Amino acid sequence: MSGRRVGFCLSDKKRRRINLDAFAEMCAGHGVEVVEIDLAQPLASQGPFDVIVHKLSDVVVEAESDQQSQQLLANFQNYVSAHPDTILLDPLPAMTQLLDRFTSYRIMSQLQNSLRDWRICSPPYLAIHTARDMSSIQHAMVTQGLSFPLICKTRVAHGSLSHEMSLIFSAAGLAAVQPPCVLQSFINHGAVLHKVFVVGDRHFCVERPSLKNFPSGPCERKTIFFNSHKVSKPESSSHLTALDEQMPCLPPPSSETVAVLARELRAQLGMALFGVDVIINIHTHTLTVIDINIFPGYEGVPQFFTALLSHIEMVLDQRTPPAGSRATCSSSDSVQGPGDSA
Repeated sequence: MSGRRVGFCLSDKKRRRINLDAFAEMCAGHGVEVVEIDLAQPLASQGPFDVIVHKLSDVVVEAESDQQSQQLLANFQNYVSAHPDTILLDPLPAMTQLLDRFTSYRIMSQLQNSLRDWRICSPPYLAIHTARDMSSIQHAMVTQGLSFPLICKTRVAHGSLSHEMSLIFSAAGLAAVQPPCVLQSFINHGAVLHKVFVVGDRHFCVERPSLKNFPSGPCERKTIFFNSHKVSKPESSSHLTALDEQMPCLPPPSSETVAVLARELRAQLGMALFGVDVIINIHTHTLTVIDINIFPGYEGVPQFFTALLSHIEMVLDQRTPPAGSRATCSSSDSVQGPGDSA
């Protein structure tokens, strides 16, 4: 194991959240050196790296309109192209697709066809690209099988704005919809969210608070605006999550079903580090996938360090000798912005 170098390219916030210093200390005991990458400096002088673990969401999103971010991203891609033996966790094109809910929701909706498993599904959704009149949205809703209430989410699945959502109860509420966005049928799930954290071939399931149940069908209730991150924090206590006392407790998701989901998504996404938000439908008890997240915070997963180090060691052991090795993210891979992939 000696001589192995792993570069981490993370924002300060992400670095603190996963406690990179503690992980680096653990890795040192296993002969793995952790190096923090500074994107503002030449990568060649900071390398070589056997593996680079990154979350470049900020840079990719900002590169759509900011020249400095474009240059940082180009420098990173140039280094990766020039060092094809360096393994990326995860490949940039694979990661970038999850920045766009139009793309990730299409992947979610295809799960039922690829899995052919009645226990796993995703709610009907509608991608709204540009401003449309109410009648065309309502017609598209019927065609796509959506029903009130609806959850409205931003197209870009990154940054603080991506957590700002609304719960729409009638056609009148659609007037506040701001494209580009996604409408998704709200599924009653007993105010419990299950966050599935994937690390290579391992996964962990953590329970969080979520939105309470609402009557199905259109009603006169005003649109509810909320921040999903605040609602589903471990210690969250909100009137939006307060369940009726008569609501029976739902069974937790089957470990076998969650394993099937994690394995299928890992294959479809081509990624090793991601999270899946799932709920249990109170009527059908099906495992319902409502979101996929890039390299989440792994809060509440005490085994995260062990699982991450184990995965890093596994990909290093599996790679071919330098002379015949292939890049995880080759020079031909291109990175699309969230607005380019749908």
